[in-house]
Amino acid sequence: MSELSEAAAAWLSGRLGEMEEALAALVEVNSFTENPEGGRKVGALLRDVLALPGLFAEVVFSRRYADHLVFRSRGKEGVAPIALVGHLDTVFPPGKFEGYRKDGALRRGPGVLDMKGGLVVIAWALKALAASGGLDAIPPLRVVVVSDEEVGSPEGANVIRNAIGGAQACLVFESGRMGDAIITRRKGTGAVKAIAHGRAAHAGNAHQEGANALWALARFIDGVQQLTDYPRGLTVNVGRVVGGQGKNTVPDQAEADVDLRFCTRKEGEELLQRFHEAGAQAAAGIPGTRIELTGGVSREPLERSEASAALMGAYGACAHVSGLGTAEAPLIGGGSDASTSSGMGIPSIDGLGPRGKGFHTVEEYIEVDTLIPKAQALARFLASRGA
Repeated sequence: MSELSEAAAAWLSGRLGEMEEALAALVEVNSFTENPEGGRKVGALLRDVLALPGLFAEVVFSRRYADHLVFRSRGKEGVAPIALVGHLDTVFPPGKFEGYRKDGALRRGPGVLDMKGGLVVIAWALKALAASGGLDAIPPLRVVVVSDEEVGSPEGANVIRNAIGGAQACLVFESGRMGDAIITRRKGTGAVKAIAHGRAAHAGNAHQEGANALWALARFIDGVQQLTDYPRGLTVNVGRVVGGQGKNTVPDQAEADVDLRFCTRKEGEELLQRFHEAGAQAAAGIPGTRIELTGGVSREPLERSEASAALMGAYGACAHVSGLGTAEAPLIGGGSDASTSSGMGIPSIDGLGPRGKGFHTVEEYIEVDTLIPKAQALARFLASRGA
Protein backbone atom coordinates (compact mmCIF):
# COMPACT_ATOMS: atom_id res chain seq x y z
CA MET A 1 0.00 0.00 0.00
CA SER A 2 1.16 3.55 -0.73
CA GLU A 3 2.31 6.12 1.77
CA LEU A 4 -0.85 8.15 1.15
CA SER A 5 -3.14 5.17 1.73
CA GLU A 6 -1.52 4.31 5.03
CA ALA A 7 -1.50 7.93 6.18
CA ALA A 8 -5.22 8.18 5.42
CA ALA A 9 -5.94 4.89 7.20
CA ALA A 10 -3.98 6.07 10.25
CA TRP A 11 -5.85 9.40 10.25
CA LEU A 12 -9.15 7.49 10.42
CA SER A 13 -8.14 5.51 13.49
CA GLY A 14 -9.88 6.91 16.53
CA ARG A 15 -12.43 8.88 14.44
CA LEU A 16 -15.43 6.71 15.31
CA GLY A 17 -16.93 9.29 17.67
CA GLU A 18 -17.12 12.01 15.04
CA MET A 19 -18.32 9.59 12.38
CA GLU A 20 -21.10 8.44 14.66
CA GLU A 21 -22.03 12.01 15.58
CA ALA A 22 -22.47 12.83 11.89
CA LEU A 23 -24.42 9.61 11.28
CA ALA A 24 -26.77 10.33 14.18
CA ALA A 25 -27.47 13.83 12.81
CA LEU A 26 -28.35 12.38 9.40
CA VAL A 27 -30.55 9.61 10.79
CA GLU A 28 -32.43 11.94 13.14
CA VAL A 29 -33.81 13.83 10.13
CA ASN A 30 -36.59 11.98 8.33
CA SER A 31 -35.77 11.85 4.63
CA PHE A 32 -38.57 9.65 3.30
CA THR A 33 -38.53 9.95 -0.49
CA GLU A 34 -41.85 11.83 -0.47
CA ASN A 35 -40.63 14.19 2.27
CA PRO A 36 -38.51 16.64 0.23
CA GLU A 37 -38.21 19.12 3.09
CA GLY A 38 -36.49 16.51 5.25
CA GLY A 39 -34.39 15.37 2.32
CA ARG A 40 -33.18 18.92 1.72
CA LYS A 41 -32.13 19.15 5.38
CA VAL A 42 -30.11 15.95 5.00
CA GLY A 43 -28.60 17.34 1.81
CA ALA A 44 -27.51 20.48 3.66
CA LEU A 45 -25.87 18.35 6.36
CA LEU A 46 -24.03 16.37 3.69
CA ARG A 47 -22.77 19.52 2.00
CA ASP A 48 -21.39 20.68 5.35
CA VAL A 49 -19.70 17.33 5.99
CA LEU A 50 -18.18 17.29 2.50
CA ALA A 51 -16.97 20.88 2.52
CA LEU A 52 -13.39 19.85 1.73
CA PRO A 53 -10.54 21.60 -0.08
CA GLY A 54 -10.62 20.59 -3.73
CA LEU A 55 -14.16 19.13 -3.65
CA PHE A 56 -16.82 21.23 -5.37
CA ALA A 57 -20.55 20.79 -4.72
CA GLU A 58 -23.40 21.15 -7.20
CA VAL A 59 -27.08 21.05 -6.27
CA VAL A 60 -29.35 19.54 -8.93
CA PHE A 61 -32.80 21.01 -8.35
CA SER A 62 -35.86 18.75 -8.17
CA ARG A 63 -39.48 19.86 -8.19
CA ARG A 64 -40.77 16.57 -6.82
CA TYR A 65 -38.06 15.22 -4.52
CA ALA A 66 -35.27 16.67 -2.43
CA ASP A 67 -32.47 18.14 -4.51
CA HIS A 68 -29.80 15.76 -5.79
CA LEU A 69 -26.12 16.41 -5.04
CA VAL A 70 -23.01 16.07 -7.19
CA PHE A 71 -19.50 16.62 -5.83
CA ARG A 72 -16.48 16.87 -8.14
CA SER A 73 -12.73 17.11 -7.63
CA ARG A 74 -10.01 17.94 -10.14
CA GLY A 75 -7.75 15.05 -9.11
CA LYS A 76 -4.63 13.88 -10.89
CA GLU A 77 -4.30 14.97 -14.50
CA GLY A 78 -4.62 12.35 -17.18
CA VAL A 79 -6.44 9.87 -14.92
CA ALA A 80 -10.04 8.83 -15.52
CA PRO A 81 -12.50 9.72 -12.74
CA ILE A 82 -13.84 7.35 -10.11
CA ALA A 83 -17.54 7.54 -9.24
CA LEU A 84 -18.88 7.10 -5.71
CA VAL A 85 -22.67 6.79 -5.59
CA GLY A 86 -25.26 6.87 -2.82
CA HIS A 87 -28.72 8.13 -1.92
CA LEU A 88 -30.14 10.20 0.91
CA ASP A 89 -33.78 9.07 0.83
CA THR A 90 -35.27 6.42 3.12
CA VAL A 91 -38.43 4.29 3.03
CA PHE A 92 -40.37 5.24 6.19
CA PRO A 93 -42.73 8.24 6.27
CA PRO A 94 -42.59 10.62 9.24
CA GLY A 95 -43.85 9.04 12.45
CA LYS A 96 -43.42 5.41 11.36
CA PHE A 97 -39.82 4.69 12.45
CA GLU A 98 -37.79 7.57 13.82
CA GLY A 99 -34.60 8.39 15.70
CA TYR A 100 -31.07 7.11 16.24
CA ARG A 101 -30.49 4.61 19.00
CA LYS A 102 -27.44 2.91 20.52
CA ASP A 103 -27.82 -0.79 21.30
CA GLY A 104 -24.51 -2.21 22.50
CA ALA A 105 -22.31 -2.64 19.43
CA LEU A 106 -25.26 -1.87 17.16
CA ARG A 107 -26.74 1.43 15.99
CA ARG A 108 -30.39 1.50 14.98
CA GLY A 109 -32.56 3.91 13.05
CA PRO A 110 -34.15 4.61 9.65
CA GLY A 111 -31.44 4.77 7.01
CA VAL A 112 -28.59 3.93 9.38
CA LEU A 113 -27.81 1.04 7.03
CA ASP A 114 -29.73 2.03 3.89
CA MET A 115 -27.84 4.15 3.37
CA LYS A 116 -26.79 7.07 5.50
CA GLY A 117 -24.07 4.90 7.00
CA GLY A 118 -22.60 4.49 3.51
CA LEU A 119 -22.63 8.26 3.01
CA VAL A 120 -20.64 8.70 6.22
CA VAL A 121 -18.13 6.10 4.99
CA ILE A 122 -17.63 8.10 1.76
CA ALA A 123 -17.32 11.40 3.62
CA TRP A 124 -14.72 10.23 6.12
CA ALA A 125 -12.63 8.44 3.52
CA LEU A 126 -12.44 11.70 1.57
CA LYS A 127 -11.72 13.68 4.74
CA ALA A 128 -8.84 11.31 5.48
CA LEU A 129 -7.38 11.69 2.00
CA ALA A 130 -7.80 15.46 2.04
CA ALA A 131 -5.98 15.63 5.39
CA SER A 132 -3.21 13.24 4.34
CA GLY A 133 -2.14 14.53 0.95
CA GLY A 134 -4.99 16.28 -0.74
CA LEU A 135 -7.63 15.13 -3.19
CA ASP A 136 -5.44 16.18 -6.11
CA ALA A 137 -3.21 13.18 -5.31
CA ILE A 138 -5.92 10.70 -6.31
CA PRO A 139 -8.07 10.27 -9.45
CA PRO A 140 -10.77 12.89 -10.09
CA LEU A 141 -13.89 12.12 -8.08
CA ARG A 142 -17.54 12.18 -9.09
CA VAL A 143 -19.62 11.73 -5.94
CA VAL A 144 -23.35 11.53 -6.63
CA VAL A 145 -26.05 11.45 -3.95
CA VAL A 146 -29.58 11.13 -5.32
CA SER A 147 -32.83 11.66 -3.44
CA ASP A 148 -35.17 9.21 -5.18
CA GLU A 149 -33.36 5.85 -5.22
CA GLU A 150 -35.97 4.11 -3.07
CA VAL A 151 -38.59 4.68 -5.80
CA GLY A 152 -36.29 3.62 -8.64
CA SER A 153 -34.33 6.84 -9.27
CA PRO A 154 -36.74 8.28 -11.89
CA GLU A 155 -34.74 11.52 -11.80
CA GLY A 156 -31.58 10.30 -10.13
CA ALA A 157 -30.61 7.91 -12.92
CA ASN A 158 -30.08 10.81 -15.33
CA VAL A 159 -28.25 12.81 -12.66
CA ILE A 160 -25.86 9.87 -12.33
CA ARG A 161 -25.46 9.46 -16.08
CA ASN A 162 -24.74 13.14 -16.57
CA ALA A 163 -22.16 13.21 -13.77
CA ILE A 164 -20.11 10.04 -14.18
CA GLY A 165 -19.58 9.59 -17.91
CA GLY A 166 -16.06 8.41 -18.66
CA ALA A 167 -15.45 7.06 -15.15
CA GLN A 168 -13.01 4.17 -14.83
CA ALA A 169 -15.02 2.60 -12.00
CA CYS A 170 -18.13 3.12 -9.89
CA LEU A 171 -18.42 2.14 -6.22
CA VAL A 172 -21.88 2.16 -4.65
CA PHE A 173 -22.27 2.36 -0.88
CA GLU A 174 -25.55 0.55 -0.33
CA SER A 175 -26.11 -1.58 2.76
CA GLY A 176 -23.09 -3.69 3.70
CA ARG A 177 -23.79 -7.42 3.83
CA MET A 178 -22.74 -9.95 6.42
CA GLY A 179 -19.09 -10.87 5.98
CA ASP A 180 -18.63 -7.65 3.99
CA ALA A 181 -19.59 -9.51 0.81
CA ILE A 182 -19.10 -7.38 -2.30
CA ILE A 183 -22.03 -7.19 -4.71
CA THR A 184 -21.25 -7.73 -8.39
CA ARG A 185 -24.69 -8.87 -9.59
CA ARG A 186 -28.20 -7.55 -9.11
CA LYS A 187 -31.35 -8.50 -10.91
CA GLY A 188 -32.96 -6.07 -13.27
CA THR A 189 -36.42 -4.92 -12.28
CA GLY A 190 -39.55 -4.05 -14.17
CA ALA A 191 -43.11 -2.93 -13.57
CA VAL A 192 -45.98 -3.61 -15.95
CA LYS A 193 -49.60 -2.56 -15.69
CA ALA A 194 -52.03 -4.74 -17.63
CA ILE A 195 -55.41 -3.16 -18.41
CA ALA A 196 -58.07 -5.46 -19.79
CA HIS A 197 -60.90 -3.86 -21.75
CA GLY A 198 -64.21 -5.62 -22.36
CA ARG A 199 -67.90 -4.80 -22.79
CA ALA A 200 -70.33 -4.25 -19.93
CA ALA A 201 -73.70 -6.03 -19.81
CA HIS A 202 -76.34 -7.09 -17.31
CA ALA A 203 -75.32 -10.46 -15.93
CA GLY A 204 -78.91 -11.76 -15.94
CA ASN A 205 -80.69 -10.17 -18.89
CA ALA A 206 -77.86 -9.74 -21.41
CA HIS A 207 -74.97 -11.88 -20.26
CA GLN A 208 -74.22 -13.02 -23.81
CA GLU A 209 -73.78 -9.40 -24.93
CA GLY A 210 -70.93 -8.76 -22.50
CA ALA A 211 -67.19 -9.35 -22.84
CA ASN A 212 -65.69 -10.13 -19.44
CA ALA A 213 -62.52 -8.10 -18.92
CA LEU A 214 -61.77 -9.84 -15.61
CA TRP A 215 -61.87 -13.23 -17.29
CA ALA A 216 -59.42 -12.05 -19.96
CA LEU A 217 -57.18 -10.59 -17.30
CA ALA A 218 -57.28 -13.84 -15.32
CA ARG A 219 -56.07 -15.73 -18.38
CA PHE A 220 -53.27 -13.19 -18.82
CA ILE A 221 -52.30 -13.51 -15.15
CA ASP A 222 -52.13 -17.28 -15.41
CA GLY A 223 -49.95 -17.00 -18.49
CA VAL A 224 -47.39 -14.53 -17.14
CA GLN A 225 -47.12 -16.15 -13.70
CA GLN A 226 -45.96 -19.30 -15.47
CA LEU A 227 -43.01 -17.38 -16.92
CA THR A 228 -41.30 -17.53 -13.51
CA ASP A 229 -38.17 -19.66 -13.82
CA TYR A 230 -36.28 -19.96 -10.53
CA PRO A 231 -33.18 -21.73 -11.94
CA ARG A 232 -32.71 -18.80 -14.36
CA GLY A 233 -33.50 -16.19 -11.72
CA LEU A 234 -36.64 -14.98 -13.52
CA THR A 235 -39.66 -14.07 -11.40
CA VAL A 236 -43.06 -12.63 -12.24
CA ASN A 237 -45.36 -11.48 -9.46
CA VAL A 238 -48.88 -10.19 -10.00
CA GLY A 239 -49.22 -8.19 -6.81
CA ARG A 240 -52.46 -6.24 -7.26
CA VAL A 241 -55.66 -6.82 -9.24
CA VAL A 242 -58.77 -4.60 -9.40
CA GLY A 243 -61.81 -4.56 -11.65
CA GLY A 244 -65.53 -4.87 -12.06
CA GLN A 245 -68.49 -3.08 -10.47
CA GLY A 246 -70.56 -5.82 -8.89
CA LYS A 247 -71.51 -9.46 -9.31
CA ASN A 248 -74.49 -8.72 -11.55
CA THR A 249 -72.53 -6.71 -14.15
CA VAL A 250 -70.19 -8.18 -16.75
CA PRO A 251 -66.99 -6.16 -16.08
CA ASP A 252 -65.76 -3.97 -18.90
CA GLN A 253 -62.39 -3.18 -17.32
CA ALA A 254 -59.85 -4.72 -14.98
CA GLU A 255 -56.21 -4.10 -14.26
CA ALA A 256 -53.22 -5.82 -12.68
CA ASP A 257 -49.86 -4.54 -11.45
CA VAL A 258 -46.98 -6.90 -12.18
CA ASP A 259 -43.40 -7.01 -10.87
CA LEU A 260 -40.71 -8.74 -12.91
CA ARG A 261 -37.07 -9.59 -12.13
CA PHE A 262 -34.39 -10.86 -14.47
CA CYS A 263 -30.62 -11.38 -14.58
CA THR A 264 -29.57 -10.07 -18.00
CA ARG A 265 -30.74 -7.32 -20.34
CA LYS A 266 -31.56 -9.91 -23.00
CA GLU A 267 -33.77 -11.84 -20.56
CA GLY A 268 -35.60 -8.64 -19.67
CA GLU A 269 -36.35 -7.94 -23.32
CA GLU A 270 -37.52 -11.51 -23.88
CA LEU A 271 -39.73 -11.41 -20.80
CA LEU A 272 -41.51 -8.26 -21.98
CA GLN A 273 -42.04 -9.78 -25.42
CA ARG A 274 -43.66 -12.82 -23.83
CA PHE A 275 -45.91 -10.51 -21.77
CA HIS A 276 -47.27 -9.04 -25.02
CA GLU A 277 -47.76 -12.52 -26.45
CA ALA A 278 -49.62 -13.61 -23.29
CA GLY A 279 -51.85 -10.52 -23.50
CA ALA A 280 -52.74 -11.15 -27.13
CA GLN A 281 -53.44 -14.83 -26.47
CA ALA A 282 -55.59 -14.12 -23.41
CA ALA A 283 -57.71 -11.55 -25.25
CA ALA A 284 -58.11 -13.80 -28.28
CA GLY A 285 -59.71 -16.42 -26.04
CA ILE A 286 -62.42 -14.01 -24.84
CA PRO A 287 -64.06 -12.37 -27.88
CA GLY A 288 -64.63 -8.64 -27.49
CA THR A 289 -61.73 -8.05 -25.09
CA ARG A 290 -58.28 -6.61 -25.47
CA ILE A 291 -55.35 -6.21 -23.08
CA GLU A 292 -53.25 -3.06 -22.99
CA LEU A 293 -49.77 -3.18 -21.42
CA THR A 294 -47.85 -0.17 -20.11
CA GLY A 295 -44.54 0.11 -18.28
CA GLY A 296 -41.48 -2.03 -18.78
CA VAL A 297 -37.95 -2.23 -17.44
CA SER A 298 -37.40 0.03 -14.43
CA ARG A 299 -33.76 -0.81 -13.77
CA GLU A 300 -31.33 -2.72 -15.91
CA PRO A 301 -29.49 -5.56 -14.14
CA LEU A 302 -26.05 -5.18 -12.63
CA GLU A 303 -24.18 -7.79 -14.62
CA ARG A 304 -20.82 -9.22 -13.59
CA SER A 305 -18.04 -8.71 -16.11
CA GLU A 306 -14.29 -9.31 -16.25
CA ALA A 307 -13.79 -5.61 -15.53
CA SER A 308 -16.13 -5.58 -12.53
CA ALA A 309 -14.52 -8.77 -11.20
CA ALA A 310 -11.12 -7.06 -11.45
CA LEU A 311 -12.55 -4.02 -9.65
CA MET A 312 -13.88 -6.29 -6.91
CA GLY A 313 -10.41 -7.81 -6.56
CA ALA A 314 -8.71 -4.42 -6.33
CA TYR A 315 -11.17 -3.08 -3.77
CA GLY A 316 -11.13 -6.43 -1.95
CA ALA A 317 -7.36 -6.22 -1.45
CA CYS A 318 -7.84 -2.86 0.28
CA ALA A 319 -10.74 -4.24 2.32
CA HIS A 320 -8.61 -7.19 3.45
CA VAL A 321 -5.81 -4.93 4.66
CA SER A 322 -8.47 -2.95 6.54
CA GLY A 323 -9.64 -6.07 8.38
CA LEU A 324 -12.76 -6.71 6.33
CA GLY A 325 -14.10 -9.71 4.45
CA THR A 326 -13.69 -9.93 0.68
CA ALA A 327 -16.18 -12.58 -0.46
CA GLU A 328 -18.39 -12.06 -3.46
CA ALA A 329 -22.09 -11.74 -2.65
CA PRO A 330 -24.61 -14.07 -4.28
CA LEU A 331 -27.03 -12.68 -6.85
CA ILE A 332 -29.15 -9.91 -5.27
CA GLY A 333 -32.84 -9.68 -6.15
CA GLY A 334 -33.28 -5.95 -5.48
CA GLY A 335 -32.04 -3.17 -7.75
CA SER A 336 -29.81 -0.18 -7.01
CA ASP A 337 -28.09 2.71 -8.77
CA ALA A 338 -25.18 0.37 -9.54
CA SER A 339 -27.37 -0.87 -12.39
CA THR A 340 -27.32 2.63 -13.91
CA SER A 341 -23.54 2.90 -13.87
CA SER A 342 -23.14 -0.67 -15.09
CA GLY A 343 -25.52 0.06 -17.95
CA MET A 344 -23.14 2.83 -19.04
CA GLY A 345 -20.37 0.26 -19.41
CA ILE A 346 -18.61 1.39 -16.23
CA PRO A 347 -17.29 -1.46 -14.03
CA SER A 348 -19.38 -1.28 -10.87
CA ILE A 349 -19.49 -2.92 -7.44
CA ASP A 350 -21.98 -2.39 -4.65
CA GLY A 351 -22.80 -3.07 -1.00
CA LEU A 352 -19.78 -1.18 0.37
CA GLY A 353 -21.53 0.56 3.27
CA PRO A 354 -21.19 -0.49 6.92
CA ARG A 355 -22.13 -4.04 7.82
CA GLY A 356 -25.68 -4.53 9.05
CA LYS A 357 -29.12 -6.05 8.58
CA GLY A 358 -32.78 -5.17 8.42
CA PHE A 359 -32.92 -2.53 5.71
CA HIS A 360 -36.52 -1.53 4.89
CA THR A 361 -37.65 -2.78 8.33
CA VAL A 362 -37.94 -1.20 11.78
CA GLU A 363 -35.15 -3.58 12.89
CA GLU A 364 -32.57 -1.82 10.68
CA TYR A 365 -29.11 -1.65 12.25
CA ILE A 366 -25.39 -1.42 11.58
CA GLU A 367 -22.39 -2.80 13.41
CA VAL A 368 -20.90 0.55 14.39
CA ASP A 369 -17.32 -0.75 14.57
CA THR A 370 -17.32 -1.35 10.81
CA LEU A 371 -17.56 2.36 9.98
CA ILE A 372 -13.82 2.99 10.31
CA PRO A 373 -12.55 -0.08 8.39
CA LYS A 374 -15.05 0.57 5.59
CA ALA A 375 -13.76 4.15 5.28
CA GLN A 376 -10.15 2.89 5.43
CA ALA A 377 -10.85 0.42 2.64
CA LEU A 378 -12.22 3.17 0.41
CA ALA A 379 -9.38 5.55 1.22
CA ARG A 380 -6.81 2.85 0.45
CA PHE A 381 -8.56 1.99 -2.81
CA LEU A 382 -8.71 5.60 -4.02
CA ALA A 383 -5.05 6.17 -3.07
CA SER A 384 -4.02 3.02 -4.95
CA ARG A 385 -5.71 4.26 -8.15
CA GLY A 386 -3.70 7.45 -8.01
CA ALA A 387 -0.33 5.77 -7.54
